[in-house]
Amino acid sequence: MRLLLTACATAALVGAGPLTATAAGQGPEGPVGGELMTAKPTVVANGAAPPAVQASAYVVADLDTGQVLAAKAPHAKLRPASTLKTLTALVLLPRLKKTDPVIGTSADAGIIGSKVGVYPGLHYTVDLLFQGMFLASGNDAVHALCAHDQGGVPATIQRMNLKAKDLNALDTHVTDPTGLDADGQFSSAYDLALFARAGLQRQDFAKYASTKYTNFPNVGNKGTYQVANQNKLLFSYDGALGVKTGYTTLARNTFVGAARRNGHTLVVTMMNAPHGITEDAGNLLTWSFANYAKLKPVGTLIKPAAAPPKNQSTGKSGGQDKPTVRKAGEPPTRAALNPGQAVTSLAFRIPVWVYAAPPVLLLSLFLRRPRTLRRRRH
Repeated sequence: MRLLLTACATAALVGAGPLTATAAGQGPEGPVGGELMTAKPTVVANGAAPPAVQASAYVVADLDTGQVLAAKAPHAKLRPASTLKTLTALVLLPRLKKTDPVIGTSADAGIIGSKVGVYPGLHYTVDLLFQGMFLASGNDAVHALCAHDQGGVPATIQRMNLKAKDLNALDTHVTDPTGLDADGQFSSAYDLALFARAGLQRQDFAKYASTKYTNFPNVGNKGTYQVANQNKLLFSYDGALGVKTGYTTLARNTFVGAARRNGHTLVVTMMNAPHGITEDAGNLLTWSFANYAKLKPVGTLIKPAAAPPKNQSTGKSGGQDKPTVRKAGEPPTRAALNPGQAVTSLAFRIPVWVYAAPPVLLLSLFLRRPRTLRRRRH
């Protein structure tokens, strides 16, 4: 019996799992993407010296081959700002019908940060909101799109974290789909390259990312106003495909850009740059194209995890949950948990020592002999 109780106590402690977090960009066999893909602030390139840039971290990679051509602190966990919207788009694009009507709410208009101009009571389409999200980095458009989907913002955040995991973007953790400086929110230059690769494989993502101008309705249906893409590389760099820019006070400038020249499609991602990010991105791309033949890869963009079997999908429209249409003034809905999920969620919030306490207490009671037994031996 003593051995049985001891085994129970040990199993409770071991079954609770490790208490330490995985290091940045670390997979079971070392840094994701290769041994040189670390969080160290060292510029890594082979074949030619890349131009100096001001960003704390960057990645230049070939989207067709997956080869990383140059990098600096690719797995450093940094604040992504609005470049995180690339992951938001990856989650929402396959779930929402582009022609669906969406009515703006006060919650959309009242969100902080950059806005495209979503007003309460005005009618939009999902397509137009995606344009506002990509071109103007509108947090109001992001909020409206998330609230239009089933489960609202909380469910979108959950899906974004799952999507990052599916893409093997292990440096990314989402707490706000707009990319604002939220506690516990971070990503890496390497992960942003993974998002760009996955996004540009989608025709709709690529179209939004490269759109230069669009028009948004004015209040009271009094005409429209023009919205220009904030990614200036689109207007100044030959072969530019756009993608996404970002800026917050804490993240500083962040950037995801791509260009196609001479049969090659390259992406450049940069994080924590003080200024001059468009010029630096252009310099890195030009250097990469000019030296492409003599550059040797220093790492790879890891492939996504295997997709789940089709019979595991739920809902309609290709395995996606059915979106819900909001009415004006209606608050966003929260994702509902089934009983099994609720129990699992609660279990993860219980401290580890609680699982070990019952068997340990039982063990101590068993080892404590009654007084009557001790008296008989004297």
